[in-house]
Amino acid sequence: MTVPAVDLLPHSDLAGTDGGGGFSPTRVVSVELTEALPAVPAGGPDQPGGKPYRQVLVLARLATEPVGVCEAVLPADGMTPDQLGRLLWAALREPITERFTLAGQPAPAELIAEGLKVDPETWPFWRSCSAVLAAAPAISVVVCTRDRPALLRSCLRRLEQQQYPRFEVVVVDNAASTDGVRTLVESLAGGPVRFHYQAEPRPGLSWARNAGITAATGDIVAFLDDDDEPDPHWLGRIALGFTRGSDIGCVAGMILPATLDTAAEDLFERLGGHRMGRGFARQTFTRSGPQSPLFPLPPFGTGANMAFRKQVLARIGGFDVALGAGTLTCACEDTLAFSLALLVGYEIAYEPSALMWHHHRPDMDGLRRQLHGYSIGLTAFYAALLRHRPSVVPGLLALLPAASRYLMSTGTPDAPVDLLAELQRRHLQGLATGPLAYVRSVRRQRRAARSGPAGREPRPRRCAAS
Repeated sequence: MTVPAVDLLPHSDLAGTDGGGGFSPTRVVSVELTEALPAVPAGGPDQPGGKPYRQVLVLARLATEPVGVCEAVLPADGMTPDQLGRLLWAALREPITERFTLAGQPAPAELIAEGLKVDPETWPFWRSCSAVLAAAPAISVVVCTRDRPALLRSCLRRLEQQQYPRFEVVVVDNAASTDGVRTLVESLAGGPVRFHYQAEPRPGLSWARNAGITAATGDIVAFLDDDDEPDPHWLGRIALGFTRGSDIGCVAGMILPATLDTAAEDLFERLGGHRMGRGFARQTFTRSGPQSPLFPLPPFGTGANMAFRKQVLARIGGFDVALGAGTLTCACEDTLAFSLALLVGYEIAYEPSALMWHHHRPDMDGLRRQLHGYSIGLTAFYAALLRHRPSVVPGLLALLPAASRYLMSTGTPDAPVDLLAELQRRHLQGLATGPLAYVRSVRRQRRAARSGPAGREPRPRRCAAS
């Protein structure tokens, strides 16, 4: 039987593939290549009656290791396993072949519907992961949330499915207005995972993260957002990242979209999303390179999927409470923590197999606020960096030309011109206001610190930057 070809789809062309120039959703699929490949149906999220999926984004894994993402047009009648195999082989043949060569096994000539055969006993990645699980350093997972118990429930249920033997979960309820989060966490008592409830009345993500650090008992503290769904192997792969060397102070993982069912979710992903442009190659960052600690673009990692040794967090003083969601600066408390860790001599391991699925903002208004908050946070980050490390001024001046070009660009995705113009305008406004927002936030958080955890500072404007 002749299998029809499947068209590869450039990521920048996802918006207008329904033939009428409007949005059509993308199905997100995860495929294990050592198992029989699935069929990919085209039915949409609201079928019957809703828009069908016209594109597909496929994460390919080989013996649980992510090896790449492939995007393609999805035929009207869906995609057969044979078509999926041809698609993935055309896009990912090189990384698949490399892993067979490293394992000392003959490389396949094609990817058939029945999947690929590997020998787990000699597969390097599988053996490395097994050794990590045998040692299993204790990890404390910190989830910070604010009045979103329904969304948090899905995150905590996925944490219960972690294939890791030694971890706890600290849920930090930040400036809560109801008992919903406390009730949810208490309902999970007695289950397979130790869940701890921690209240932090002072509004701000950094206050919440620092409260989680204080409550954590593990030597490693891992962070994710309440709108994340961690892969079952997430903690095991976080631990794997720390095995690269004694100087690894933090590990950042890959973040993929959980769904691409709305135009806002799709646009955020095409603007860069949380993938950071780093792909599926492991990287290690040091103070001397390959990327300057003073220029975190693309970012070394994001707060939705990061882990630090507790001693590193103590060394850098935790997270700057004047930065982050829930403050006037809206973002970048995670960016500052990464840069400070590099500046004091620790290394960052980017471990793409530490995988997280993130629920993006589903509507355009939420996306506009989020992107505007990122712009404020970015220049607020530089103000914070100068406050914490005044000695970096010469290095920042040397980076200024390259940084200016990067900061003034929002990319050129396929989206309405008026929307892109609005996003650019709000981007520039955010960059201009970031430093002043940081100064004002520092003053506000000093008052909050004097009032203590029992105090109630007035809530700042809500930021949707996480």
